[in-house]
Amino acid sequence: MEFPAGDAHPASCPICEDERQYVPPSGQEWTSLQALQRAGERVTIAELEPDLFALRSQPKVGIGQQSILLRTPEGNLLWDPTGYVDEAAAAAVQDLGGVAVIATSHPHMFGAQTSWSRMLGDPPVLVNAADRGWVQRYEPCIRDWTGDEEVLPGVTLRTIGGHFPGSAIVHWDRGVVLSGDTVFPGPSQRWVTFMRSYPNDLPLSAAVVRRTADRVCELPFDRLYGNLGNVVPVDGRDAVLRSAERYIGWVSGAYDDLT
Repeated sequence: MEFPAGDAHPASCPICEDERQYVPPSGQEWTSLQALQRAGERVTIAELEPDLFALRSQPKVGIGQQSILLRTPEGNLLWDPTGYVDEAAAAAVQDLGGVAVIATSHPHMFGAQTSWSRMLGDPPVLVNAADRGWVQRYEPCIRDWTGDEEVLPGVTLRTIGGHFPGSAIVHWDRGVVLSGDTVFPGPSQRWVTFMRSYPNDLPLSAAVVRRTADRVCELPFDRLYGNLGNVVPVDGRDAVLRSAERYIGWVSGAYDDLT
């Protein structure tokens, strides 16, 4: 979570103190892009499939999310930007065609979003209006959005809800969904899950999971990419629907006889 520059760090980080995250027993930690750069931080880029690239900060910063660069002939989307960026990372992204728009799945993935924008020529940073209150560093590049918004031809941001009220996915008409952790692919690459808090194991209700899964699956897709390198590489839509049925059964008591 970015904060404005200042002589001292803030008293607290609201996103860390919320029940969906946590402050470790050792206390809140703060850093800066400059300190990270001096320590040798860098951003790596790897191809996931044609015109889809994974960006990771090394070593891990914060949650350590995988950012995704989605490339189209009409411009590129940077999704869930990493918590670290430097001139070398920005130059590497520019070599892949630059960025027309930056967007995030939910507030945990805001990362260094305005710093990325500044280093990439000030493309807009889209923040779902339902979650705008979590932004701690307001810059002119930030723009609200709601509902569904086609940000590039064939590339649509869709409000799904669940994890956060404004939790979102990207639907790309080449058969891809970028889900952040609105829908979280599991290690088998065949199942997904849905949670209010992953680190604190707080579930969502059966009704919310049904609504979330139905929204995700309104449009066809095959591959589903999460935000930590996790993926459902085939039959992603079926995996979401099957996983929703399993989750709903467990939280509604259908399998209590197995406990």
